[in-house]
Amino acid sequence: MNQFETPVFANVQEHRLACRKGQYSGPTGGVIPENVLCNLVVLPQSEAYDFLVYCMRNPKPCPVIEVFDPGDPISKFAAPGADMRTDLSRYAVSRFGESQGTCTDITELWAQDSVALLMGSSLTFDHALQRAGVKASPEVWVLKTSIQTQKAGRFSGPLIVTMRWMTSTQAIIATQLTARFAWNHGSPIHIGDPADIGADLEQPIWGKPVDEIPKGIVPVFWACGVTPQFTAESAKPSLMITHAPSHGFITDLKADQYCLP
Repeated sequence: MNQFETPVFANVQEHRLACRKGQYSGPTGGVIPENVLCNLVVLPQSEAYDFLVYCMRNPKPCPVIEVFDPGDPISKFAAPGADMRTDLSRYAVSRFGESQGTCTDITELWAQDSVALLMGSSLTFDHALQRAGVKASPEVWVLKTSIQTQKAGRFSGPLIVTMRWMTSTQAIIATQLTARFAWNHGSPIHIGDPADIGADLEQPIWGKPVDEIPKGIVPVFWACGVTPQFTAESAKPSLMITHAPSHGFITDLKADQYCLP
């Protein structure tokens, strides 16, 4: 199942069970397209407050949907009963700002003072874009920019974005539509030349390197939930666990309902 680009699950519970059993470790965008997709951050309680303030100061890349009690990995709002230790397909781990690689289960890393936060992902609105006639981008790239986020305590760093390709007409539709998805990064932060925001298409965080943007294509950029992972470089938390890029958590929330009217 891990080799399927677009795996088929009967429902979100079946998907989570596959993750929990180690049967699926692939990307989660489009897996359950009607549900809200979230990014995950887990920190020790002593470091979680500053990070929560960081999220409040940077709501575009860090739109908080749920904050868990210390030591409790079970969701009460976004996906009641889901376990943050096992129910994501892949996690990224860092200690004191240094990457420790990825894994598919963080049970052994979870502690009594672990605090989890779920933040909305822009991959949530891709299904809505397609229904509105915006053709799916050939890829959703994740890129580092030169834009700096607002600091909170030790947490600071560059804004990370996702990039989608579309026509100029589609870019207008996408801007209007995604503004409704305030808890999933909302409207774009930039449309046009990647150089204007310091995004290097030849060195993406996720996605294939791009030498040249095709004629007639407009790159559109949204704030991205991978941004918190880069705060670890400056904050150097003793332990930070996040979703691996493009491996977000699928909630029970319906995308067409968890948005502005």
